[in-house]
Amino acid sequence: MKKVVKFGGSSLASAGQFKKAARIIRADKTRIYVVPSAPGKRYAEDTKVTDMLYSCYGAAIREKDFTEQMEAIKARYQEIIDGLKLSISLEEEFKTIRENFGKKIGRDYAASRGEYLNGKIMAAYLGFEFIDAAEVVRFDMDRLFDEETTNTLLAERLLNSSGAVIPGFYGAMEDGTIVTFSRGGSDITGSLVALAVQADLYENWTDVSGFLIADPRIVQNPKAIETITYKELRELSYMGASVLHEDAIFPVRKAGIPINIRNTNQPEDKGTLIVEGTCRQPRYTITGIAGTDSFVSITIEKAMMNSEVGFCRKVLQVFEENEISIEHMPSGIDTMTIFVHKDIFEEKEQQVIAGIHKAVHPDHIELESDLALIAVVGRGMKATRGTAGRIFSSLAHAHINVKMIDQGSSELNIIVGVRHDDFKNAIRALYEIFVETRI
Repeated sequence: MKKVVKFGGSSLASAGQFKKAARIIRADKTRIYVVPSAPGKRYAEDTKVTDMLYSCYGAAIREKDFTEQMEAIKARYQEIIDGLKLSISLEEEFKTIRENFGKKIGRDYAASRGEYLNGKIMAAYLGFEFIDAAEVVRFDMDRLFDEETTNTLLAERLLNSSGAVIPGFYGAMEDGTIVTFSRGGSDITGSLVALAVQADLYENWTDVSGFLIADPRIVQNPKAIETITYKELRELSYMGASVLHEDAIFPVRKAGIPINIRNTNQPEDKGTLIVEGTCRQPRYTITGIAGTDSFVSITIEKAMMNSEVGFCRKVLQVFEENEISIEHMPSGIDTMTIFVHKDIFEEKEQQVIAGIHKAVHPDHIELESDLALIAVVGRGMKATRGTAGRIFSSLAHAHINVKMIDQGSSELNIIVGVRHDDFKNAIRALYEIFVETRI
């Protein structure tokens, strides 16, 4: 059995956190591939090392003295080294970093050094082999990720390894130019390693005990999700759930490798298991609730719209020409409503309205802003009658007006649109009816 373990920045922010991570790794001999992030915040007012590196490189770009900032970064790592009682020195690495900053080698290079240096320390502390991600994670000359080459390089390099540390977040072009992943960087690296070695499990260690059914900033002490499918996770991630970025799912999903979200500070917790499919019945009808606000609705009215061939296509083409992505599109006989992100729409608002008038000559166009969309997601909804009715009932009881409701053909999720001011109360009402009452 082989496991890949990835530790987030909060899990490796200090020597104390490093020791916790090491105990977790050493407690299971199958945890032989480790993907570390850069040191995160040690306390609320602290600064992440990645942000310190960005700031330091910014000074270098402006040709200002960055000695003090570089020394502060060195001190963060030396504090970890001293706390672990290691004899290694990072002086040569920092000398190289300083030279490359002076050469203005690139912002991606600067950011990647956080993971690179933490990987060096982790490898020394565990007695594992250190493998620079620049050697095994490949990007092409257009800075686009090369999945096939990366999988080959990782598989060959890790084939006979009995313990390896591969820093997350970055890779390189064939000429050595460092490139970072744009989103969910270290999570993606862990997923790529798991795919390459055909791991039995990818453990993602962070500072929470898995996914929660709802945002703890909105719902007090929400229950944890025990098992979630990739499809459910994608729906929740897209609507704002942020424990694991959706881009990190795809590599392991191809191979059917499960992901286990675990808590470094509470390793006894089972966390959340993310799987391709499961016959396990969910504890509740729903798996999770997630949402985002700042949407705009554009309602287009025209008599006999339903008999006008190509009407929807012409309207959608206007949004396409203005490079605006559409979120949802509920419709009636003589109306269609399109939901889009407010910040993107506002920049091209008048062009879109003029374009719609020109394309389909509507009787009326109505705009409504400050809307929120909430996704109620769960594989259990398919086998449960009256889910939509319970949603309406709970929101009506909370005196919340539903602006839109949309259910996908998979019966996996129901999207509800409400006013921005009702956003948090709507999530609390939905959580109460589906979880607190166990319906």
